[in-house]
Amino acid sequence: MTYVHVIAGLLALCAGAVALSTRKGGGLHRRYGRIFVYTMLVMASMGAIIAARHVVAGFQPKMQTLNVIAGVTTCYLVVTALLTVRRPVGTEGSRWVDGTALLVALAVGIASIAFGLRAMTAGKDPWFPAAPALFFGSIALLAAWGDFRMIRLRGLRGRRRIARHLWRMSFAMFIATASFFLGQAKVFPEALRVFPLLAVPVVLVLAALAYWSVRVSFGKPTP
Repeated sequence: MTYVHVIAGLLALCAGAVALSTRKGGGLHRRYGRIFVYTMLVMASMGAIIAARHVVAGFQPKMQTLNVIAGVTTCYLVVTALLTVRRPVGTEGSRWVDGTALLVALAVGIASIAFGLRAMTAGKDPWFPAAPALFFGSIALLAAWGDFRMIRLRGLRGRRRIARHLWRMSFAMFIATASFFLGQAKVFPEALRVFPLLAVPVVLVLAALAYWSVRVSFGKPTP
């Protein structure tokens, strides 16, 4: 299972880099975007399952709980981002599917923030895993609010629709990139274990997200 998780993660990073850097809506973007979705779901779900097993076994429970949160959040973001562009423009999706997604985001957000607040007072390190947990929780609650708005509006059109797809996919890519280059720095040769160097791919993902967000917000209107 671990090997599948690693291989899927590497494929997701490669496919995501192509999808994020190419013209949105183009053939290359769609093709590699599909690969990114499938490999990310395998990687994130496997990672969450492996981490959950470690939590049950009592192995690094705080760190592994954070990995469960990251895995579930990533799956949620990828699935909801995909559903956003798979539906016909302006149409209302399944209330059952959208409602379930909203509940998942709320549950993850509340659980993550509660875990982070407990970690702030229970551990020797006041910021880890508290800070990442609070960060993931805030993102999940923000996404839940987006789900609520979409349900209330009975679907999204134009820039809102594209922006929802863009930030959710990009943030999933950010989680994967940060987890690999920063969270697994030990797998790199010692000469490359320099934080500014390993942080470059993570910063590039955030820069791409910012660039495409501006393009979507101020560019040509989309259906």
